[in-house]
Amino acid sequence: MKLTSLFFLLSFSAFAQFSIRHSNAIPLHGQWSFAMDTREVGATKGWYKDNYAVGGWDKVNVPHCFSVDPRYQFYTGTVWYRKSFPWQVQAGKRVILHFDAAYYATTVWLNNQKIGTHDGGYTPFRFDITDYLKSGDNVLAVSVNNDTWQTGSIPGAKDNGNANDPFPGWINYGGLVRPVYLTIEPELYLENLKIDAQPDLATGTATLRLQARVRNASATTQNPKLITSVLLGNQALKLVWKNVSPSVAAGKTGLLEAETSLKAADVKLWNIDSPQLYQLQAVVGSDTLSSSFGIRKVEVKNTQLLLNGQPIRLAGGNRVVDYPSLGSLEPDWLVEKDFRLMKEAGMEFHRLTHYTPSETFYDLADRYGMLIITEAGNWQLTPTQMDNDTIREKFKQQFREMAERDWNHPSVIAYSVGNEYLSETPSGQRWTKDMMVYGKSLDPSRLFTFASMRLNILPAKPEDEATQYCDFVSTNTYGNHAKIFDHIHALYPDKPILISEWGIRADTPTGEAGQVSHLEKVMAEIRQRPYIVGASWWSFNDYQSRHAGTNPNGYRPWGLVGPERNKRLLYHAHRREMAPLTLEKVRFQAGSQGVHQLVVRVNNRSDFPAYALKNYTLKTGEITLNIPDLAPGQSAEIMIPVRGFEQKLTLEIVKPTGYSVISETFELK
Repeated sequence: MKLTSLFFLLSFSAFAQFSIRHSNAIPLHGQWSFAMDTREVGATKGWYKDNYAVGGWDKVNVPHCFSVDPRYQFYTGTVWYRKSFPWQVQAGKRVILHFDAAYYATTVWLNNQKIGTHDGGYTPFRFDITDYLKSGDNVLAVSVNNDTWQTGSIPGAKDNGNANDPFPGWINYGGLVRPVYLTIEPELYLENLKIDAQPDLATGTATLRLQARVRNASATTQNPKLITSVLLGNQALKLVWKNVSPSVAAGKTGLLEAETSLKAADVKLWNIDSPQLYQLQAVVGSDTLSSSFGIRKVEVKNTQLLLNGQPIRLAGGNRVVDYPSLGSLEPDWLVEKDFRLMKEAGMEFHRLTHYTPSETFYDLADRYGMLIITEAGNWQLTPTQMDNDTIREKFKQQFREMAERDWNHPSVIAYSVGNEYLSETPSGQRWTKDMMVYGKSLDPSRLFTFASMRLNILPAKPEDEATQYCDFVSTNTYGNHAKIFDHIHALYPDKPILISEWGIRADTPTGEAGQVSHLEKVMAEIRQRPYIVGASWWSFNDYQSRHAGTNPNGYRPWGLVGPERNKRLLYHAHRREMAPLTLEKVRFQAGSQGVHQLVVRVNNRSDFPAYALKNYTLKTGEITLNIPDLAPGQSAEIMIPVRGFEQKLTLEIVKPTGYSVISETFELK
């Protein structure tokens, strides 16, 4: 895709804070005019019209979360954003307006004309605005309504008529919360790529399948030809492709397909400690679209979760998108900070949250190794809502937008179709079965689950609850752990169990020390049960909420870290408990000429977490020593030279991706 020059100024500082997946993006970041529409009169009064005066409107910087701005704090309802920009119309080009997310209900106007609407606060959407643009100044107006306190939105209010029904567990942060940008495309262009890379673990080879969605915006039928190339590092692979390239009628979208095989020498498997990425480039006519991908195999066998044929048991966490003064904004620096904190706390296998966070987190998970279950927005829908056709269609739309954004990320190993709904009811059973069928029609390459809270009431038979349809169990369990785990295993003896939520708050009578004690107690139970493959703490961070039980300061203190990511005692305990290895002193040997040796033993855990360790290093000061590859249950002794004047030595074990696993300080005597 070739960029065409624009004649308006961009706010580089705003642009630089937020990654955009499209390499040819023309961001519309920076200053916009902003107003609240408390009486819902903006549309009828023509606030979108180019002759409507906005001189009295406030000025804000987009991406923007109005809920944390002191001028609009606590407001729930419709707001308006307006921006003018110059443009030069070009023949034979299509201009696409992209929103990476806007919370929640969005309506878009351009040059006095309504472009379209979107429902949903966490998934991307776009409009072809070519026919609405004009040469000269253009006026873009967007209304956004964050009122999900009514029934009918996802997430949204329950319809029971009970107190607290309107509020999900987190704040309905409103606004243009993620990047807004343009792309310029030829009349025949690539909309999306879906890459399915499946290894043959027996032969070491792999099969690569590509589906390329092509939009023909021209006035005639086109016969597109797909040209595909793959890079491993800087090396182009020599591949032979089999293509299926149907013609695409005028104004229609077509699907081009291609398939090839990779020989064993070209296959580098992706896993959490060796996250090898490839780059695929697809060309149709004058248009090019690229995506990274990884080759890995995720499967369930009996009670095991296998990554590339090897059983894994991993810790994780639930990250709520919430930060003081930012709300639901996710600038790159915050995503990177959270990722490092989670990674170094031993969090490797996440049901991240009840909605789709910024794609930057998934990019980091791809690059540095992390497993993710990504979840669309059924948060405690009632049986009546789950049977409602409109609700079902809204969920399918959001699920599709989520899947189409994330399906090339090797870090995404599973989809969840909801959280804590009444999965033992006929409505909950139908929802689970139907939405998994729908999800697999979009992407059959992933595992499917949902987070159940109903297994805690101990159903008598497996067919009494919708987990029967899942590839693995996900249970939100907050007490009586041993009994519940054993009963779930008895119900589903051939399914691995992920504890998708567990934890205790920092404001109980036992305080932060109670969190640590709870962690240690439950971990002792988990380690005795090999069918538990993951444990994802609720939550990684404290977050604001209006839900019952929230503290007067507005926060729910479940986190390993506080609102501004200050580490609690729990963070350090979680890091210790969830490290895949332990480090112990064997002996200290005094030597001649002031040079001594400290001998330590590195033990790869055999219980939880448990996975093979390769290419780890031990560091102290300027010394870096290689640790032998260790299977679960294996150990190795490492000899470390010590200068005579040192009395203590701090050792750190580091993953091959550069993240710290554990650090210990030993007395030298």
